Amino acid sequence: MRRRTYKITSIIVSALLLAGCQTRATVENSPRKVDQEITHIYLIGDSTVADYTGDYDKGKDYMKARYPLAGWGQMFQSFFVRDQLADLQPGITTDSVQVLDKARGGRSTRTFFQEGRWREVYENIQPGDYVLMQFGHNDGSEKHPDRFVTVQGYKEFLRLFINQTREKGGIPIILSPVARNFPWKDGKLQNVHGAYWQAPLQIAREMNAQFIDLNKISLDYFNEKGREFVTENYFNHLQAG
Repeated sequence: MRRRTYKITSIIVSALLLAGCQTRATVENSPRKVDQEITHIYLIGDSTVADYTGDYDKGKDYMKARYPLAGWGQMFQSFFVRDQLADLQPGITTDSVQVLDKARGGRSTRTFFQEGRWREVYENIQPGDYVLMQFGHNDGSEKHPDRFVTVQGYKEFLRLFINQTREKGGIPIILSPVARNFPWKDGKLQNVHGAYWQAPLQIAREMNAQFIDLNKISLDYFNEKGREFVTENYFNHLQAG
């Protein structure tokens, strides 16, 4: 699963670098401090983005508690090796990159904000840092009222994240939610995100923000691989124990 998730992450990195090249000019008037030689990439979102290693489970052993569960953000840091950063210019201009994965399972845009998770990110953004935001799975879950957000509310929180990222001189990049593994019809995986797929694109256009259509990218890739392969290699469908 980790290896397969790595493939999806490589696609996101390619899109990120394109976005970085196109938006670097937006931060030219907010120069880095002389002693800042690191670009931070903040990842905010839900379980599909989260890094379950480290302190995610308050000291529990990942291999015993969560493996092989992994969000795509868990693989992100490995794409930013110091001796390869020169190839990433002008998207990345510093001599090192630190990925800070703040995504958390079960969170929608609303609960991510209400729990103070966005504030932690906002207070630490420096000019030229990236913020990649991918929500939607939990925002659209009407059967979970504790996390559900209407489409309009979903858009409002995206606007807030974008505006406050720019306020700090950062570069916001919106991602649509990664595809789910249902339903399959006539051998093709269907799109279940509906308005929660379209909303990020609409906000990106409205606010002139960069957009990565991860829903379409993953949907196309999963359809190419087929239901059996995708279910076995990407989704955590395991026998009890």
